[in-house]
Amino acid sequence: MQTQVLIVGAGPTGLALAVQLTRYKIDFVIIDKAETTTPFSKAIGVQARTLEIYEQFGIAHELVVAGTIAQRAQFVVDGEVRGEATFAEFGKGMTAYPYVLFVEQGIHERMLYGYLRSHGKDVHWSTELETFTQDEAGVTAVVKDASGRTEIIEAKFMVGCDGAHSIVRRTLGLEFEGGTFERLFYVADVEIDWQFSHDALTACLAEHSVTAFFPMAGGDKHYRIVGTFPEGHEKDPAEILYDEIERQIAFDTGLKLDITNVNWFSVYKVHTRHVNKFSVGRCFLAGDSAHIHTPAGAQGMNTGIQDGYNLAWKLALVLNSGASLDILNTYNEERLPNARQLVRSTDRFFQLGANSSWLAAFLRTRIFPYVANFAFRFRPFTSRFFPFVSQIGINYRQSSSSRTNGAFNVMAGDRMPYFLIDGSSIYDRLREPTFHLLVFADGTVPVDEITADLGGRADFHVVPLYPNIAEIFGATKTFTVLLRPDNYIGYLADGYSGEDVKDYLNKIR
Repeated sequence: MQTQVLIVGAGPTGLALAVQLTRYKIDFVIIDKAETTTPFSKAIGVQARTLEIYEQFGIAHELVVAGTIAQRAQFVVDGEVRGEATFAEFGKGMTAYPYVLFVEQGIHERMLYGYLRSHGKDVHWSTELETFTQDEAGVTAVVKDASGRTEIIEAKFMVGCDGAHSIVRRTLGLEFEGGTFERLFYVADVEIDWQFSHDALTACLAEHSVTAFFPMAGGDKHYRIVGTFPEGHEKDPAEILYDEIERQIAFDTGLKLDITNVNWFSVYKVHTRHVNKFSVGRCFLAGDSAHIHTPAGAQGMNTGIQDGYNLAWKLALVLNSGASLDILNTYNEERLPNARQLVRSTDRFFQLGANSSWLAAFLRTRIFPYVANFAFRFRPFTSRFFPFVSQIGINYRQSSSSRTNGAFNVMAGDRMPYFLIDGSSIYDRLREPTFHLLVFADGTVPVDEITADLGGRADFHVVPLYPNIAEIFGATKTFTVLLRPDNYIGYLADGYSGEDVKDYLNKIR
């Protein structure tokens, strides 16, 4: 079998990458040793940046409808509500999706898989990678199906989306350095009879732990429970039965609750690791194969999806447009620093919730519940915290593909800011998988000249320099934004220079 790209792993990262390659009309083969998409909930948090990506190919609304948005959080200490935070203003004005969405991973995967099926593509289920080699021309992989039959797949490139125990990463010999938290972590999807309403995320704060209840779709009693066992709990995760989890929940929360049904649960050690580089030759890593970390902040699945989103347009430039292989080097250049930062920040979040020192316990149970609501209404706080959690704040300012000429509030390497034009999102104009040139004009612009300069390599929009746009960018006169296909700013400059635009496109393409 011959193809342009072999994707190993059909979880959310692999499926989302396959969707992007479908949009670029790139031929690919995607394999997974599972029989089909996961029937379990697993990862549940879907961030705003992921929904912005999904909006481009039409499944964002469907995913939102299938999930649950928590309107507020309540903080419980010793069985009583001691504080509350409303999320109504959390990400307002920053994105069309100013919230965190809770959707079961199984539903999420089925939607991505449905998109592939509707576009004539499928996953080779019950198929696993045995071995592979690569040279300057491509990758040769040996795969095995459920019957034991082997097949050779020849591909120009291969992407390992095959999880924390990635055979792709191990075969490439990449480092996967980091550490392991001593505490055992548990998750359980259950149905509960209790006194709290389903519109809130409930966090039970104790001296040694935090136990969180996330409202899930499927009825007012459906929740995801997340918590930890105490230090010194030395059992093998595989030996722990659900009854032990329920006893721990009751002990840590001090709540009277009746868990009437258990849909799924899992117990495991939390690891935090990332690779030393995201690629070797024509082989790349994405998602958990490249980085794993604590579940704090619901970042993991979303980060893997952004890995693929970053890589897909670069593979498309090489495969469809004959661009230099050098553009692929920016994948590691841009995503590795993000992985490092992700591991550091989620570790800190996890320590705030699990640290058992007297100071951490005092802050967690006696201070935080009473200041949380103020913090979530305080714009200077939300303007920093929401971009981090939602991943809209990720930037590639240090990338070799980012170029800023002029003084702006925004810089090349930033995600295109969200704003409205005549009541519609700027992102409504940016759905096609291509470069986008936007000239924000305080007068007339040479449309014919710009069209000729682009030569069909980017679409083109002239937008009046409205006051809201001028304020966001910090600009008072005409300026130019050239967006990459992933809607990150590649080139930003005062005025319009055809030579500079052509030079940028020539170098990147």
